[in-house]
Amino acid sequence: MVTIILGKVNNALHTAYYSLFTGIECLDTKERSTLDRPLEGIRVLSLTGALFGPYCGLILADLGAEVIKVERPGFGDMSREWGPFFPNVQGPDKSGYFVSIHRNNKGITLNLKDQKAKEILKELVKKSDVLIENFKPGTMDEWGIGYSELKKINPKLIYATGSGFGQYGPYSKWPSYDIIGQAMGGFMDLNGWPDKPPVRAGSSIGDIISGMFLAIGILAALRYREISGRGQMIDVAQVDSMIAVLENAVIRYTMEHKIPTRIGAKHPAITPFDIFKAKDGYVVIAVGNDGIWKRFCAAVGKPEWTNDPRFANNTLRCQNEAALKLLIEDYTKDRTRWDIAKLLLANDVPSAPVYNVGEAIDDPHVKAREMIIELDQPQYGKVRVAGCPIKFSETPIKTFSPAPLLGQHTEEILSKLLGYSKAQIDDLKKAGVI
Repeated sequence: MVTIILGKVNNALHTAYYSLFTGIECLDTKERSTLDRPLEGIRVLSLTGALFGPYCGLILADLGAEVIKVERPGFGDMSREWGPFFPNVQGPDKSGYFVSIHRNNKGITLNLKDQKAKEILKELVKKSDVLIENFKPGTMDEWGIGYSELKKINPKLIYATGSGFGQYGPYSKWPSYDIIGQAMGGFMDLNGWPDKPPVRAGSSIGDIISGMFLAIGILAALRYREISGRGQMIDVAQVDSMIAVLENAVIRYTMEHKIPTRIGAKHPAITPFDIFKAKDGYVVIAVGNDGIWKRFCAAVGKPEWTNDPRFANNTLRCQNEAALKLLIEDYTKDRTRWDIAKLLLANDVPSAPVYNVGEAIDDPHVKAREMIIELDQPQYGKVRVAGCPIKFSETPIKTFSPAPLLGQHTEEILSKLLGYSKAQIDDLKKAGVI
């Protein structure tokens, strides 16, 4: 490990050193010590569509990176056609779904099948730190703008690619969406009830978790580049990501040679750890150890359960889970979710009501954590979306810009970043390049 102590080195040398190893157009030491967000100074080109790649871009943008979303002229990202739609808004900017995952992005349009557009992209690559794409593997290479070509232009470029099955392997060329990753990653078969078909998770976690892994890879690659001066390619697949989050299902299969399957909401190795019917819905009770079990029994006025040989320890409780659930639901069914949860929480037993989405969004704790934010979206007005879950003490994320209209920042980026004149930009528009 190399340790570099900058000490009182002057700002010019510090800046030169930092720029040499990171490739960032560096702020001086004083400015960098007062950054508003952790990734300020990092520029990201987002050649992404649907959710996997854009969600990665959303994370980086929230953390302060300048994320430039590259879309097809006239059409844009496919998610611009996904609802819900803003009332009285027509064309490619009508999608609330698109807005929800593209805040803090800038937007430009490039027809990447056009040679001039490819040249513009290469100019942008020279001035960028990261490129994200989630096309089918091989697409960027076919267009002549894959990693092997772009690293010649910018050896410090971090090229992050997301796909259903990865850049190699027998299925690498297969198309994919979130539901494919959930299905072939073994995740879907774990969701639902034993006597019902497999269930896709309620949100697109095949895309979302993969996007998180891609963002983590980018952050690690930025750290590596800071030390080595070299960029690299990152390959994240939906199926890989789903397998990575199977948790205890993997070790249960590899150790016990049993195939885990659907068991509803309960935990496969802890009891009681499930949802229970209440007077007004469902409540979660999570008894993670024998100490909590004793507190739970005392709280609900059933101390005799602790002496029942069927429930003496967690292993026995798992073996007799069905009988125990009937006993617990006999208690919970006549009480409200919050009456149960508050009683158990007062006795240090983990519990919570099962919320619907509206209840979760409107909960005062969620509001206190600033997890629902407001964007002032052009052509529509105020819209509320999910906020950033990462809280920083030194660089708090407090402000959010709206999602870009299709091609909103094309002229700004071409003129200010690449030095194109108004006449040149007009010619590109006429030619269908932008």
